Amino acid sequence: MEFIYEGLIEAFWLLFNMDEETISAISVTIKTSTISILLSIIIGFPLGFVLGFFDFPFRRTLRLISDTLLATPTVVIGLVVYAFISYRGPLGEYGLLFTMEGIIIGQTILALPIVISLSAAAIEGMDRKLFFTLSSYGLTKTQMVLNVVWELRHSLLAAAVTAYGRIIAEVGVAMMIGGNIKYHTRTITTAISLETSKGMFSMGIALGIVLIGLAFLVNLSLNSLRKNARQF
Repeated sequence: MEFIYEGLIEAFWLLFNMDEETISAISVTIKTSTISILLSIIIGFPLGFVLGFFDFPFRRTLRLISDTLLATPTVVIGLVVYAFISYRGPLGEYGLLFTMEGIIIGQTILALPIVISLSAAAIEGMDRKLFFTLSSYGLTKTQMVLNVVWELRHSLLAAAVTAYGRIIAEVGVAMMIGGNIKYHTRTITTAISLETSKGMFSMGIALGIVLIGLAFLVNLSLNSLRKNARQF
C-alpha cells in the first residue's frame, strides 16, 4: 500500500507544479476530443435526423448498421483507420499516421455511430403532433428543422455528451493511430498505459485523476441534461 500512497503524493505534486509531460498529455486529449466531437456532431446530427424522420429504402438496414457500430471495439476502428492512412494505404500520401489529425479522424469515426443512433432515436420518439402543429404555422423547411432541433435539444445534447465520454476514455485509436509520441500525440489514456507499464505510477495516477475528473464532468452534464429534459 505504501507505493500507492507515495504515488498519490507524487501525482498531486505533478499536477500542482504543472509538469510539462503531464500537461502535454492533457492538452492533446482535450484538443483531439473536442475537435472530434464537433466533427461528429456536424456530420452525425443531419444523418441521425434523416434516419429518424424520413422513411426510405434500406432505412432499417442503415439504422441496424449504425446501432451495431455502437459496440465496435476501439482497436478495430484503429486498425481500419490505420490501414487507410498508413504509408501503404490509399491515404498514405497525406502523412496522417502518428499525427493528431489521424487521431481526430479515428475518434470522429468512433463517435459517429453514437451521435447518429441516439439522435435518430430522439427524432423517432418525437411527438408527431408537434410536427403537425409546426406545419400549421406555414414555416419553411429550414425553420421547421430548427424548431424540431430546439424541441429535442436536451436529447441531442445528451447524445453529444455520451459520444464525448466515449472519446476521452478510449485508448485503442489513440495508441494505434497516434503512436503515443511524447509531447506530440500522447493522450491521457495512452500515457497511463505506458507509464504504468514502466512502473511510473505517479504520473499514471495523476493522469487517472484528471481522466476521472473529466468523466465526472461529462456524466454530471449528462445527468443535468436528462433532468432538464424531464422538466420540459
